[in-house]
Amino acid sequence: MPADPRAVLTRPAPAPDLTVAYGVDPEQVADLRRPAGVGPARPLVVVVHGGFWRAEYDRRHTGPLAAALAAEGYPVAQVEYRRTGQPGGGWPGTLTDALAGIAALPKLAAEALPGRVSGAPPILVGHSAGGHLALYAAATAPSTVGGVLALAPVADLAAAYRLDLDSGAVAALLGGGPLDFPDRYAATDPRSLVPMRTRTVVVHGSMDQQVPVAMSREFVGAARAAGSDISLVELPGCEHFGLIDPESSTWPRVLGVLRSLHDDH
Repeated sequence: MPADPRAVLTRPAPAPDLTVAYGVDPEQVADLRRPAGVGPARPLVVVVHGGFWRAEYDRRHTGPLAAALAAEGYPVAQVEYRRTGQPGGGWPGTLTDALAGIAALPKLAAEALPGRVSGAPPILVGHSAGGHLALYAAATAPSTVGGVLALAPVADLAAAYRLDLDSGAVAALLGGGPLDFPDRYAATDPRSLVPMRTRTVVVHGSMDQQVPVAMSREFVGAARAAGSDISLVELPGCEHFGLIDPESSTWPRVLGVLRSLHDDH
């Protein structure tokens, strides 16, 4: 029997070194992990978790990913945000939390981990719905983002609504469909926010059952045609969760892409 690809979602991980708050709500926090070893200050890696923006999925399932990145020498922040089903979640709180957290975390992390975090804008690693939030932040607040590694991102909200991904997840986030709230989609849908100035790499598995790889193909093609600095790495045989699992066979590829993005800064 092959291993359950969802096992990473509940796998225990080492506790973070500390948790910092970027706002007053209990969800407006981030877990910080100190990079292994010694060395110069480096740009922060901000992990933006997925879970289709829903309350039942929080940052804890990215613990193995974040711990693995810290072991590789990266300072890491796992940002939390208000989600649908929680007070203030959905439109606009989920979106504004992502922007606020990403903007505030480099300074908060530099203060909490002295000498380990540079003042450069962070590299965002966003998975699934977190990939959407990372792309949204890079498109709408580019000065706060140094680069984006989008792992199986929900890169086209209108298409995700039409496909009814995760049984109405986009409608829960934005309050309805594109015909109901065209302005909300125009403001938050990465597909309508191209071109993007921030260097971006999208990584997507060909066997993804949660977010179809065709969405990333179309998005990256359109973004490139519009002049974005973006590329697509398609992983044959990979499904949705292997991208965030340090024990998966695809993890070295993900790490290699992150290294190429990070080392440019």
